[in-house]
Amino acid sequence: MYYDALKTFVTLVEVKNFTKTAEILLMSQPSVSLHIKKLEEEFQTKLFLRSPKFLKVTLTGEILYDRAKQMITIYEQTRQDIQEHDRSIKGELKIGASFTIGEYILPSLLIDLQEEYPELELQVVIGNTEEIVQAVRLYKVDIGLIEGQTNEKELSVHPFMQDELFIVSSNNHGLANKDDVEITDLHDQAWVTREVGSGTREYLNHVIRSNGLKIKSILTISSNQGIKETLIKNGSGLALLSRSVIERDVQNKILSIIQVKDESFNRTLSYVYSPIMKDKKNVKTFITELNKKWPMKAKPIG
Repeated sequence: MYYDALKTFVTLVEVKNFTKTAEILLMSQPSVSLHIKKLEEEFQTKLFLRSPKFLKVTLTGEILYDRAKQMITIYEQTRQDIQEHDRSIKGELKIGASFTIGEYILPSLLIDLQEEYPELELQVVIGNTEEIVQAVRLYKVDIGLIEGQTNEKELSVHPFMQDELFIVSSNNHGLANKDDVEITDLHDQAWVTREVGSGTREYLNHVIRSNGLKIKSILTISSNQGIKETLIKNGSGLALLSRSVIERDVQNKILSIIQVKDESFNRTLSYVYSPIMKDKKNVKTFITELNKKWPMKAKPIG
């Protein structure tokens, strides 16, 4: 059985150090070397280029890395399924979520899951859409929730919610108190937005391109909260953010919505997983609860 060797190989690729790999896997360094040698003999290829100063994965090593992650996941999933003799939902569920979803939408579902399935150990990783897609592809998480798009053909993508976005500003911005704001009023404005790779940034770029908007400046911040704080302190900036991100701030009159005449901004939030996760009990349970909580209906902002 090559499970231990593959586990050693994957860990070595990720930490790029024989000593650290041995420490993580609680084995000796010669054992790490032996596992790698066994795999190189099995596949008749060099998996690493080595020198005293660096350790680099070869092209064939990169191929094996992707396949090894998949094989390890299948093995561990099978072992977990066999060990579960009853129908209770328990064990680990690793969820990846993009920032808007992970910080503002997902928490209420996590609370519901904890109450309904107390033996289910939930672990949440938050990153931008691009990072979450890669985490799903490399089996670092069991399922991902994203607000952007993905062209990863290996993954299965399904919508679960319609999300409305709004242009917001500080209360003293020039457009905040203007009636009948037109799309042309958004020319030559300063924008505060998320980083490249974020679904929110991707959508703002779409709005800018499709309307031919001229931009005065763009300030990039990889945090929704950081964007809101910047708007409050800098009265000249605009941002395009999800309803869930700004709802409380608008209700508390901390930020203002700039309603553009005859324009609305909507996107689809999706869950994404590798096909081999489709029959994993915990993943199926999560998807069922997700779709029960949010039956694809957009909610108006208060």
